[in-house]
Amino acid sequence: MSYKGKYQPSFPQKYKGDPTNIIYRSLWERKFMVYCDINEKILEWGSEEMFVWYRSPVDSKPHRYFPDFYIKVQESTGQIKKYLIEIKPKRQTAPPQKPKRQTKQYLYEAYEYAKNQAKWKAAEEWCADRGYEFKVLTENELGI
Repeated sequence: MSYKGKYQPSFPQKYKGDPTNIIYRSLWERKFMVYCDINEKILEWGSEEMFVWYRSPVDSKPHRYFPDFYIKVQESTGQIKKYLIEIKPKRQTAPPQKPKRQTKQYLYEAYEYAKNQAKWKAAEEWCADRGYEFKVLTENELGI
């Protein structure tokens, strides 16, 4: 089940973008928004405010990928670090198991997996060029 809604930050000055129009598409994203909003170590954050160009393996055309989050963090060492974060269920981070009979569900999952891999590779390269780090967070990292 998908949960969508608008998030109202407690500290709108930390939000990079329009703090009156923050949309979450899952309860996991909302949980991460609350974390970013109230965590003092997160100096700045945004939700789908930045994009990365990637080439789709399906149509070989360039597309824009909007990672779920941008965060600027003061690490425990005092160093300031920037991240692009994607929130995904763990099952979507591994290739789908090929069934005995090819189903529409399998084809959809294979397409989504290939598309995500292309997006994440482009995001890693984009981050490497700018001194950012790219991370995919699943329910394991979110403690769900």
